[in-house]
Amino acid sequence: MKIRILQHYDAESYRQLRLAGLQTNPEAFGSTYEQEAQFTLETMSNRIMPSKDKFVLGAFTEDGSSLTGIVTFVRESGVKTSHKGNVYGMYVAPSARGRGIGRRLLVELIERARECEGLEQIGLAVVSDNASAKKLYRSLGFETYGVERNALKYNDQYYDEDFMALRLR
Repeated sequence: MKIRILQHYDAESYRQLRLAGLQTNPEAFGSTYEQEAQFTLETMSNRIMPSKDKFVLGAFTEDGSSLTGIVTFVRESGVKTSHKGNVYGMYVAPSARGRGIGRRLLVELIERARECEGLEQIGLAVVSDNASAKKLYRSLGFETYGVERNALKYNDQYYDEDFMALRLR
């Protein structure tokens, strides 16, 4: 498996995996398949373009032919919040789960985030009943600091979210 920052030429692979995630685990994302299926390839390309304060990591099969996992890091831009960054859109294809891909993506994200000058904390939100994701996050040092009841609503069903943070310094 190879992990690297996605570039504009990865937009179609990213789009396919993102849409698969929105279909497979719709409760885990703030967006929907119906909404993002309408996004142009240019929109997806712009979404993944790295900058000083944002990057999307992709996990590829050893031969580099297939994108199997994704995770996004975005640093806060406010004067009083720039010491924090957030994890978004973590997803590993079901066929690739159980191989440590999610862990490797997050370890790489944390290592890259540590290189951001002045960054002190990484946060994330995870659906409260996603025990395997929460176990992974805890194993990497994330701690739960709150729960939002009914944070997401999809098909008339509510989902709570746990807020977790990892202190870097």
